[in-house]
Order: sequence, then C-alpha cells, then structure tokens
Amino acid sequence: MRSTIAEFFQVCEAVDRLDEWVSVSDLRQEFNAPDIDKERDIRLWENADGKLIGFGKLSIQEAVDGYFSFRVHPTVRGEGIEQEIITWGEARMEEVARDRGVSVKLRTATRDDKTERIALLESCGFTPKRYFFNMERSLADPLPKPEFPIGFTLKSHSSGQFSVKQEQRKFLEAWVEMYNETFIDHWNFHELKVEKLEHKMSHPDYRQDLDLVALTADGTFAAFCICFIHPEDNQRKGTREGRIADLGTRRGFRERGLGKAMLLSGMECLQAVGMDKAILGVDAENSSGANRLYESVGFRKVNTKIIYGKEL
Repeated sequence: MRSTIAEFFQVCEAVDRLDEWVSVSDLRQEFNAPDIDKERDIRLWENADGKLIGFGKLSIQEAVDGYFSFRVHPTVRGEGIEQEIITWGEARMEEVARDRGVSVKLRTATRDDKTERIALLESCGFTPKRYFFNMERSLADPLPKPEFPIGFTLKSHSSGQFSVKQEQRKFLEAWVEMYNETFIDHWNFHELKVEKLEHKMSHPDYRQDLDLVALTADGTFAAFCICFIHPEDNQRKGTREGRIADLGTRRGFRERGLGKAMLLSGMECLQAVGMDKAILGVDAENSSGANRLYESVGFRKVNTKIIYGKEL
C-alpha cells in the first residue's frame, strides 16, 4: 500500500510542484512516528474502481493540536473530496478533544502562491497563523570559516565519544534537554521526547557525521546543527542539495556567535560530502534573529509557507 500512496503523491507533486517528493521509505518513517495512530490518524479515499484519489493524515501533539496534511488526485479536484478530507480531520480532532477533555486546534500548511489551496482553506474557516521562509544558499561559493568562542568544542555524533550504548543514551537525553531549552520560547513549541529523537535518527537518510553539537568545557550541550541529505530527491531532481534541518543555541549561550559557527560548520559538512546547495526553513517572525543570521552568510528567500489554523 505504501508504494501506491507514494505513486499517488508523485502524481500530485508533478502538478503541484511543491518540491515535496515522497518515497516509500519516507512514508514508512512517517507512518511509524510515535505520535501517529495509523488506524485513526491516516485515511484514504478511493473511487469506484479502487483507485486512490485522496489522502489525509494527522500528527497530533500532546499540547493539543493536530498538524493536518492532505492531498487530492489532480483529476478529481474541486469535486468535494477536499471538503470531505477536512471534515474527517476536524472530526478526528474533536474525538481527541472529547477523549482528553481539552480544546484542540487544527493546523495545515500551504505555499503563498497556491491560491486555490488558500481559497479552499479559508472557505473552510482556516486563517493564517504564521509565515515561514524557505531559503537556499549555493555551496559553490566560498564559505566563511566557523569561529567558535573560546571554551566551546565542536563534536559530531560519529566522533566516537557517544558510540557506547550507555553514552548514546546520555547523548540523547542531553540533546533533548538542549533542544527543549532552545525552543521553549519559540512559536508553537512542542516538547521533544527521547523516543521522538530516536525515531528521527532511525530515518534511512540520517547520518551521524552530519549531526553536530557544541560542547562547553564541562560537557554541557550548548548548540546544535543537524543536516540531512535525501539521495532519492537529489537523483530525481538532478541536484546535490542538503538541508539544514535543525539549528539552535541553548538559552544562556546566545549572543556569542555559536549559532553562526554551527551553521557554517553544517554547511562545511555538506560541502565536504559533495553538496552544491544548502536549503532551510525559518520562522519569518523568529525572535532570536535567525533570519539575519542566514542572510549574513548568503542565504536568500525562495518562497514562503503559510501555516493556517482553526480552533475546534
């Protein structure tokens, strides 16, 4: 079934051009996420011939809100399937509200140039909540050298320091603590748990050598940068690009240049393994100055993603 869904996504991508190619391995990883109930949080729509024409999925956070993604086959758009999928998503979140005795929110994303999707969401009561910039930077151009403040050391997960199982567990716990301390004051923050980090690291494309952390002299995790390379995407598009997936500096260690040093270190890693472009996404209203940081090392905005939301 995953191969059928992947083919369906690829048909949609050929029309929508969202740069969101989905492979079977991507779906396997996504469907096995700790916050997914495969029986209740994923729904398929088929026509009379058994052909897949619609897909909906919810990632339900403990906070409680649901991140809602859905696709409709290009040949049946505008025939009411979209509204059916949205109604299902709302009903599922209302079920969660009853089970947990809380109010819930439904969120979904679209690009700012997708006028039909925007019109659909707004007709169903969704409103814009936040804007994110997708940015890129050529790695063919020279990179400034990372400059770390005195007393900080750069380590990768593959350095050997965290290879023993007991040390690996300590690494995960320390990384999660650092991540939560970093993003707790950011918009729509959800606490990361060790099992979610383990799931992320189980992705076939995860590479320990692209998982970087800055340590203080006493071993405190102060800043991080994780890069991802998706070989299937690059092969399909004929590109060599890598993503800066997660970048942050823990509260109490900011304003020292750690963020810039970690970003440049990640870019150096991507460059060293043959990538010629780095991409990333950033909150347009980021309060920590991330936008200025990215622009200062040559990133430019490519497009804008809008997060739409609806209170239920």
